[in-house]
Amino acid sequence: MTEAEKELVELNRKLLESIAKADWATYAKLCDAALTCFEPEALGNLVEGMAFHEFYFKLGAAKEPFNTELASPHVRIMGDVAVVCYVRLNQRVGADGSPTVRTVEETRVWQKKGGQWKHVHFHRSLPGK
Repeated sequence: MTEAEKELVELNRKLLESIAKADWATYAKLCDAALTCFEPEALGNLVEGMAFHEFYFKLGAAKEPFNTELASPHVRIMGDVAVVCYVRLNQRVGADGSPTVRTVEETRVWQKKGGQWKHVHFHRSLPGK
C-alpha cells in the first residue's frame, strides 16, 4: 500500500471513530459540507448535506465497549479523487451482555481540496439487502 493509500485508510478510520464517539467537530472537519450519500437510514433516498447526519450525532456515542474494524480496505486514487471500499465490522455488546458483530459494506469517496482530503460521498449497504 502506498503512503497516499495508507493516509486515506487512516482518514477513513478517523471518520468512523468520530461516528462511533459522536464527535461532530471531527466528522464535520473531515467532510465536505455538500456531502452526499446513499445509506440504509435514508431508505433509498439520496441525502445531500450534513443535517441528516448531525441528527444521529446528537443521539450520542455508541455504548461502550465497542470496536470498529475495516476488513480488507481497497483504495483507488484517481488524481484528486479517491475511492475507499471495505466491509466495516462493528463489534458491540448486546443488551444480554453477549458480543455481537454487524457488518456493513461501505464505499467512501474522498476529494483533495486545498491540499487536504475531504469526504464527499459514501454508499453504505447492509449485506443481503
